[in-house]
Amino acid sequence: MEPILRIENVSFSYKINEKTTVSVLKDVSFSVFPGEYVAIIGHNGSGKSTLSKHLNGILTPESGDVWVHNLNTKELINKREIRKAVGMVFQHPDNQIVATIVEEDVAFGLENIGVPRDEMQKRIDDALNVVKMSEFRKRPPHHLSGGQKQRVAIAGVLAMHPDCIVFDEATSMLDSFGRKEVFQLMRKMNSMGMTIITVTHRMSEAAEANRIIVVEDGKIVMDGAPYEIFKYKEKLEQLQLDIPTISQLAEIIHNHHSDFSKDMIHEDELINEVKRLTNGISEKVRYAES
Repeated sequence: MEPILRIENVSFSYKINEKTTVSVLKDVSFSVFPGEYVAIIGHNGSGKSTLSKHLNGILTPESGDVWVHNLNTKELINKREIRKAVGMVFQHPDNQIVATIVEEDVAFGLENIGVPRDEMQKRIDDALNVVKMSEFRKRPPHHLSGGQKQRVAIAGVLAMHPDCIVFDEATSMLDSFGRKEVFQLMRKMNSMGMTIITVTHRMSEAAEANRIIVVEDGKIVMDGAPYEIFKYKEKLEQLQLDIPTISQLAEIIHNHHSDFSKDMIHEDELINEVKRLTNGISEKVRYAES
């Protein structure tokens, strides 16, 4: 299977002034394949957001290459096709919403690439349906909640029919309800075959992915499945990261009840483990009473 994205030996620096540059990415290499759900994590200043902006050509490498379906992001002629293939959802939905009516905002990108009117309307309808915002299509975006605005921004990207969507800290400005809405959308789109990349510092969000890439000081230092990554609690602490809250809670319970599993990262796993032990205790009580 061919990857959607190939990042090959990418290095990048920001120029502060004529004499000073700050190296942010250092010889980064990895690939992302169709249907993957990847979380890129790291503490503030690790380089993860700069890396995300390389994935559809917003930034281009100083050295090395980023390939999207074998199109090099350094070549200007490829920019349009690259941005159709890889959509971006940013931290502040207000910065991505440009129209005064929801459905007009979703139409904006389609108009720019010349999608015929009949197809445009279908894409708008489908995208708003996926993000559950159809009933708000005639509303002004500034009347919506933060989570609803982010869903509109996602619909605008989704209508472009990309192969991959990159979420760059897209939930960091939302409350818990808004974050939950966006998480559910990410899972839904991934189940529909969409490749999802989320750049985050929230471990609970990273735990939803199928693969985690850990960035530190502009380099990839860990890459694997969530259960594997979160086993290395001490190493993550050294990187100023933590394990998910569910994992922390499971570990606390395990320290008091050794038969309680600590190898879990999702809420439903914790609930099922409590049920398992509770049922076991109930069986023992019934047996003793009989």
